Amino acid sequence: MTGPGAILFDMGGVLTTSPFDNFADYEARAGLPPHFIRLVNSTGPDTNAWSRLERGQLDAAGFIAAFEAEAAALGHHVDGAAVLACLEVELRPAVIAAVREVQQRGIATALLTNNSEALDVAALPTSAHDVFEAFDTIVQSCLVGLRKPDPRFYQIACERLGVAPARCLFLDDLGVNLKSARAMGMTTVKVTTGDDVLEALRRYV
Repeated sequence: MTGPGAILFDMGGVLTTSPFDNFADYEARAGLPPHFIRLVNSTGPDTNAWSRLERGQLDAAGFIAAFEAEAAALGHHVDGAAVLACLEVELRPAVIAAVREVQQRGIATALLTNNSEALDVAALPTSAHDVFEAFDTIVQSCLVGLRKPDPRFYQIACERLGVAPARCLFLDDLGVNLKSARAMGMTTVKVTTGDDVLEALRRYV
């Protein structure tokens, strides 16, 4: 790829700190095995509480009840409300500034996020809204009824931007999300820290 026609950004773990760190903190406090929350999330990934929340099929109360039942079936009590609270993360200012620079250079940008109605960007405080103005389009799983890694989710972003997948650079913190995007022809970068995002932009833009 000589230069991307569009750059697609995940939110949690890319634009923000990772909720996985918060999961780990909660697990330690609650006496749960390490990575237990991720185990629950990855069991029945297309039909479990997490996937239904992100497709807009469960509200917060429905998620809490379903998630707690799934955790119990795997052998541990989990406070579903505490798990939702783990999704409260911090923006990475240097990454947001870099996104703005990309857009100012005329490269299309999109935010692709698996979220819930409770985390709909429109419901965020007004002070956070200017962050989302850095994107030409925002694709939210809870609004389109699809979630990453479904290829149709990525296709929505490409269609909105008018850019073919082969001209897209996609940054995400989950390998499973990157795999299906890469199969469509996208260039992908796995993100662990904010520095990974900045390095990817220096390399490809």
